Amino acid sequence: MSAKKNEHDPRHDKLPIRMLHDRVLVRQDASEGERRSGGGILIPATAAVGRRLAWAEVVAVGQNVRTVETGDRVLYDPEDRAEVEVRGTAYVLMRERDLHAVAADRFEGSEDSTGLYL
Repeated sequence: MSAKKNEHDPRHDKLPIRMLHDRVLVRQDASEGERRSGGGILIPATAAVGRRLAWAEVVAVGQNVRTVETGDRVLYDPEDRAEVEVRGTAYVLMRERDLHAVAADRFEGSEDSTGLYL
């Protein structure tokens, strides 16, 4: 018999696109809107605060990308971005050279590494 339509199908998790060259596709962290200061004050997403970088999760990489992998968290400038929507989810498309830092679990094991490359 056929599977129920409301069951989760892992085949639908994979994006139906392939990144080219040095392109990286990321999904912004949901927490990039409102945030709290060190003193606990709620700062709305619309507040003007200098140039603030943002964190995102890598969801796809092109064949020439060398320093990041799918699942890594990367730091980038939200003003230098191209947005795209795939299956109703917004993503940010950028070149690898536009990333400012990488944070990944695979860096934790090396003794001479901080796990964050700036």
